[in-house]
Amino acid sequence: MLELKVEVDPADVGFDPKRLARIDAHFSRYVDDGRLPGWLIAVSRRGKVAYLGAGGQRDMENGKPVERDTLFRIYSMTKPITAVAAMMLYEEGAFELKDPVSRFIPSFADTRVYRGGSALKPVTETLKEPIKIWHLLTHTAGLSYGFHHAHPVDTLYRAAGFEWGPPNGTDLAACCERWAELPLLFQPGTEWNYSVASDVLGRVIEVISGIKLDQFFEERIFQPLGMRDTRFWVENTDRLAAFYSPQPSTLQAVRNNAMDRVGRERPACCLGGDGLVSTAADYHRFTQMLLRGGELDGVRLLGNRTLRYMTRNHLPGGVDLETFGRPLFAETTFAGVGYGLGFSVTLDPVANKVLSSPGEFAWGGAASTAFWVDPAEQITALLFTQLFPSSTHPLRPQLRQLVYQALVD
Repeated sequence: MLELKVEVDPADVGFDPKRLARIDAHFSRYVDDGRLPGWLIAVSRRGKVAYLGAGGQRDMENGKPVERDTLFRIYSMTKPITAVAAMMLYEEGAFELKDPVSRFIPSFADTRVYRGGSALKPVTETLKEPIKIWHLLTHTAGLSYGFHHAHPVDTLYRAAGFEWGPPNGTDLAACCERWAELPLLFQPGTEWNYSVASDVLGRVIEVISGIKLDQFFEERIFQPLGMRDTRFWVENTDRLAAFYSPQPSTLQAVRNNAMDRVGRERPACCLGGDGLVSTAADYHRFTQMLLRGGELDGVRLLGNRTLRYMTRNHLPGGVDLETFGRPLFAETTFAGVGYGLGFSVTLDPVANKVLSSPGEFAWGGAASTAFWVDPAEQITALLFTQLFPSSTHPLRPQLRQLVYQALVD
């Protein structure tokens, strides 16, 4: 088990310690008000942890506090790991970004595109161009999520058993066969929509590598980086943070027993888009690898030019998500933010209305976890809690405010 600890005096890396301590006061208010069960935050600069704070409970009903080794369900923070895994194979020449997905999952050659009608009688048309690997990495494939509840195609996903996860007992290969039968929301490459694209990418990784996705993660990413506690299920559930959702009228955090089962046993389907359980120490290792251009402690997963390419805005014309994306749920804001290969990318902090840096790349998870990497300021930040959905409180922009206001060099 990795130990996460403060490694440097904040003042030595440009932070005002008193200003940085505002993080404690702010997030403690959420706990004191009952709006958040607990939290753990780590901020590093120039490769050293300058702030580490925690508060509240990982299990309110049993009085168990959040500790440095607490395990959290990170949901869509799985997606950047999947993107890194895919690009590792890309660097080996296993595929080109413009390769059709049907090269690896043939059923996607016959996927059709929604044109109109209802979920009961959809009108579809043929693909004008194939779905490509690049489309999966950028969420421009035309795939969707059943939980969006915004389009007849979303209804079809739910009717097929896909809302907050796959049907019981369904593996990733079977999921992809079913998704290929459902119509796309739009022609590939013409819009951005948050979707199961990362899950399909996970299946591409399985086909290319010849091993299951969880095994690939373990052998090629987690073991090399020393991420000993990150996997799709946990054996020591005592360390696993309980799962909470807001009471609708008061926003008080209450136990969500249905979703609390996630991560407590090995799933039939290990998805590329969500499902991992991790610790702050483990994911800190991952973000440090990203900050350092694909290498950490002598272990290189990606070339630095590949990583720089991944964290550029890949939306056509360099536009932001507000211009190119559908205004639905995603683990990011839309104005002033673009999208790369597996990460959101800050283009314009002024348009985004959040104190930050151009070029910062980030993502988050449905249970309000989040991370960002700021190459310009050499900052990484991690937020861990277990409150679903992540749109309940503006925790992420508030943490950015508190981190950057403390930077005084």
